[in-house]
Formats: sequence, C-alpha cells, structure tokens
Amino acid sequence: MSVTCSPVRKRPVNLTLNDSLVTQAKTYTSNLSATMELLLAEFVSQQQQAQHGRQQLADACVADWNAVHASVGSFADEHVCL
Repeated sequence: MSVTCSPVRKRPVNLTLNDSLVTQAKTYTSNLSATMELLLAEFVSQQQQAQHGRQQLADACVADWNAVHASVGSFADEHVCL
C-alpha cells in the first residue's frame, strides 16, 4: 500500500520579525519558511490541545453541577413565589 501526499496549498504572507533573530535563525536552517511553518504548526496543535482540555474541564463542571441540581435541587427553588 502506498501513501500519496497531495500538495498543500501555500501562500506568501508578510511577517515582521526581529532582524537579529532572523539572522541567527538562518545559521541553523537553510529554509526559514519551512522552519517557521513547522513551529507554527506545533503552536497551533498546542493551542488546540489546550482548548480541548479547557472544554473537557467545562463539560465536567457542567455535568457535576447538573448532578448536584438533580439530587438536591436549586437554591432558588426555596424562594419561588407562587
């Protein structure tokens, strides 16, 4: 079984970067664009994982609160005027 990779659409973007930092980075990479793309992909992945973690915490909190409400009711239930 062979794996074929379809080309990824790329586009030029303008970035403003520290000149000294770019000069230093070029001593470590011959393809600054590819290096920046890799670093940006890692950043996006980390942010997505963090967002997923926050959502899981929020979902757990809601589930816990719903369980409390189902078992003991709402504080406001005692103060309803009928």
